[in-house]
Amino acid sequence: MNQPLAYVHPGAKIAKNVVIEPFTTIHNDVVIGEGTWIGSNVTIMEGARIGKNCNIFPGAVISAIPQDKKFNDEATTTEIGDNTTIRECVTINRGTSDRMKTVIGKNCWIMAYCHIAHDCIVGDNCIFSNNSTLAGHINVGDYVILAGMAAIQQFCSIGNHAFVTGGSLVRKDVPPFVKAGREPLSYVGINSIGLRRRGFTTEKIREIQDIYRILYQKNYNNSQAVAIIEAEMQATAERDEILEFIKNSQRGIMKGYFSSN
Repeated sequence: MNQPLAYVHPGAKIAKNVVIEPFTTIHNDVVIGEGTWIGSNVTIMEGARIGKNCNIFPGAVISAIPQDKKFNDEATTTEIGDNTTIRECVTINRGTSDRMKTVIGKNCWIMAYCHIAHDCIVGDNCIFSNNSTLAGHINVGDYVILAGMAAIQQFCSIGNHAFVTGGSLVRKDVPPFVKAGREPLSYVGINSIGLRRRGFTTEKIREIQDIYRILYQKNYNNSQAVAIIEAEMQATAERDEILEFIKNSQRGIMKGYFSSN
């Protein structure tokens, strides 16, 4: 550990081979795993739990108290998984009494100036491009990509393998495997490029496309589409994941581009 001009609270638990650059401040009740690099001028506040082999770039503020007037100094945490990179000036707030934690998964790449608010749960292998902003209580699945300046409204959910285009305003839930764009946010196809990169077969991609054609391009309402998908499409892990997401949606799913839903 190398921090000749950094401040590390004696109550912080820092693995021996963590590198801490000058002018960084690490508060009490912080845990940082092996192989992690903390750049200059980083602030890591109480409740941070940072995994192994992470990289945190200058100006980032991790585990600051929530920007929530209801917060009453609860003992909450911010959890960051192994091999995650957090770029310059990212802010990640710790949880409130709702979930008691904010979580970023493993192998994520959070680019400069992103904000992740209290009680967000972000899965593994996500990429958030510059200036993406998550309000509180958001659920993000695995392998989600947010292009630059995407803004996600509180309590929304984004399914696994979804891609949200740059500058999008996300006010409804975004189902798994899709591309979301336009204003208001709409279905613009499935994330076929991302799925191919992750090993999905052509047949599996076609199956997902067929499901979303019923949901978004046949002028059914959501309840009708779900019933048809259940009756006519073979049960697979992907079909069931899509149906489960729709049935559990609290805010309602985004509309189809040609749909009045």
